[in-house]
Amino acid sequence: MDQFLGNVAILVHDYDEAITYYTQILGFQLVEDTILGSDKRWVRVAPLGRDSTCLLLAKAIGKVQQKAVGNQAGGRVFLFLHSDDFWRDYHRYRERGVMFLEEPRKEPYGVVAVFQDLYGNRWDLLQMRDDENKNGKE
Repeated sequence: MDQFLGNVAILVHDYDEAITYYTQILGFQLVEDTILGSDKRWVRVAPLGRDSTCLLLAKAIGKVQQKAVGNQAGGRVFLFLHSDDFWRDYHRYRERGVMFLEEPRKEPYGVVAVFQDLYGNRWDLLQMRDDENKNGKE
């Protein structure tokens, strides 16, 4: 059996605002932006690098979805962005105004820091120990 997660939906207030943030601030690529009509679009972004799961930017509709924007995981870390060079990405994101909620820390599995996206969703930026060792940065 061959399975994978193709897309993970993330609620956003506005398509263009979200595209700008994910592409210009986090450096993701815009994979697809298809107009479906009635103010609805199929918008996917993904980190550069390996084939990865895309974020499907889903415009929140109605009070329930609007209320969930930025809190899709109930205040926990929602997404885990793996990096081959934690410090490069950490410094780049800080320069671009990304809000980190803590200082970077070493864990048994690697180096990690939690940041918030433009809506308040929590992310882990992390470099796994195996990747750290490959780059000689332990």
